[in-house]
Amino acid sequence: MPIAPAPLFVQTLYLVGASLFQQPVGAVGAGPPPVPGTALGSSVAANLTEGIAAAAAAPAINSGDTAWMLVATALVLMMTIPGLALFYGGLVRSKNVLSTFMHSLFCAAIVSVLWVLGGYSIAFGPTVGGWFGSLDFAMLRGVYSTVAAPAAPNSLAPTIPHSLFAAYQLTFAIITPALISGAFAERMRFVPFALLMVFWSLLVYSPLAHWVWGGGWIGTKVGALDFAGGTVVHISSGVSALVCALYLGKRRGYGSESITPHNLPFTVMGAGLLWVGWFGFNAGSALKAGETASLALINTNSAAAAAALGWLACEFIRNRHATLLGAASGAVAGLVVITPAAGFVTPGAALLMGLVGGAICYAAVSLKPRLGYDDALDVVGVHFVGGTLGALLTGVFATGAVNADIATLTGGDGGKAIFGSLPGGLVDGHPDLILKQLIAVGVTIVYCGLATLAILIALNAVFKFRASSDEEIIGMDLSQHRERAYALGGGEAMSAAAAVLAEPRAANAPPVLGRRFAVTLDGASQSAIADRWRRLCQENQGANDGTEAFKTVYSGLATVRNNTFKFHGGEPEAAREALGKLFADTGATATLKR
Repeated sequence: MPIAPAPLFVQTLYLVGASLFQQPVGAVGAGPPPVPGTALGSSVAANLTEGIAAAAAAPAINSGDTAWMLVATALVLMMTIPGLALFYGGLVRSKNVLSTFMHSLFCAAIVSVLWVLGGYSIAFGPTVGGWFGSLDFAMLRGVYSTVAAPAAPNSLAPTIPHSLFAAYQLTFAIITPALISGAFAERMRFVPFALLMVFWSLLVYSPLAHWVWGGGWIGTKVGALDFAGGTVVHISSGVSALVCALYLGKRRGYGSESITPHNLPFTVMGAGLLWVGWFGFNAGSALKAGETASLALINTNSAAAAAALGWLACEFIRNRHATLLGAASGAVAGLVVITPAAGFVTPGAALLMGLVGGAICYAAVSLKPRLGYDDALDVVGVHFVGGTLGALLTGVFATGAVNADIATLTGGDGGKAIFGSLPGGLVDGHPDLILKQLIAVGVTIVYCGLATLAILIALNAVFKFRASSDEEIIGMDLSQHRERAYALGGGEAMSAAAAVLAEPRAANAPPVLGRRFAVTLDGASQSAIADRWRRLCQENQGANDGTEAFKTVYSGLATVRNNTFKFHGGEPEAAREALGKLFADTGATATLKR
């Protein structure tokens, strides 16, 4: 007896069920035989089969991957604010902590704006000859979806929204220039700093990111590996930091005065936030949730731990004690070293890389006084040296046993990269990968170093980068931002500090070095003294016809603090009488203290 065709809704349910299990209708093992149906039913089956094939060809946005990348983006932003701000802020002197915090916060603000305007497009837009991206994505056009035109995902991250990929990459663009600020901490004026960050972000970071990750020539023609930013982030910031430190010169008192961290708990809290945030930095660079992200996470933690121990071991062998600052610095060094290799090596290799990295970065930092440059917060020793070491060791330990994509990445554009496609590094019998890595490292050092120097020279012709001696003495917090972190003595000290900044720098007569003494002004408030001194400095600034009393005071004056004027030369009694005349209208009495 013939079987009547099944109702249309039964056929539809069957076809939908088949599609959910991604099995073609009627395939072996797919369940019961096809439901006989009408011509409409056959048409539905054909359409569903075509839709399944199309879906397989173009991966859909994955909610799990998207959720993970949202978290990773927040983690990496946390690395800069507040992680890096705290880490650097604790290492400087108390008079410079706010300016150091400002460096990180300002980078987060200015780079976020530049990224939308065109930074992202230069880094990840359609390539122009392999050198930089076009401006097709300026203002993030084509990156965010609209109701009428959904945006296609970036080919590097096909399972997350394109806008999320752009946001994630933004966090890398933020922290990289912020890292540089550690080299010139405590001595660069704010306005030139701000301009340096603008031009460096657009002219150095974005093009380099394009070369390595965005379809540029290092990725396609060289085929070097950089999982999360060994070249793009750490070497670029490290060599740029070295150029800045050499260009600006040493801090006042460096090598002759004690310059020590003012708040190690800040630094350790910052290091902790960096360690946790680095999971988003490295594991997030897998651009999806999965085995590679998990491998990168465990490798990141392993390298940080091993490097902390390696640094402490070196400290103990050399100085017979281990320091908390050493543990924090070692952990960061390990995080830097593993960055380019996090998704390409085994956990055992990550431990070894971390241990070696901690020891070598300790040696690099220890050599700084002998080499004679003033890298205030050891950006060069940790990020430049650690990033270079990590990039080269990636060529040694990368293995196709944990990441099959290595062969594709090293092959570049269609396997045409220099030395061809390599399934692994030296441990897999392919030493040529070290040469690929060496090319990428060398190019990064040369380009970033020269470009940074050019920007410094051009900007310094208009804006003086280096703070004056008085600005350094009083500190960047007060001299650049007119605020201070620890207001323990009321507000009058700030007025007195402002008065010091108003001193004319062209003296009417050369300072006369001799005996030291001090004169105090009693009977007047500190604010009245500060206001009067400010007016006197402004009235006599750079003038050869200043009053004789002012010339007598200024020629031997060393510092002004509250109501005390300290002298490094001159005649004590003459200075006392001159101060008495200058401040007579305040009701103050000048008293000599030898």
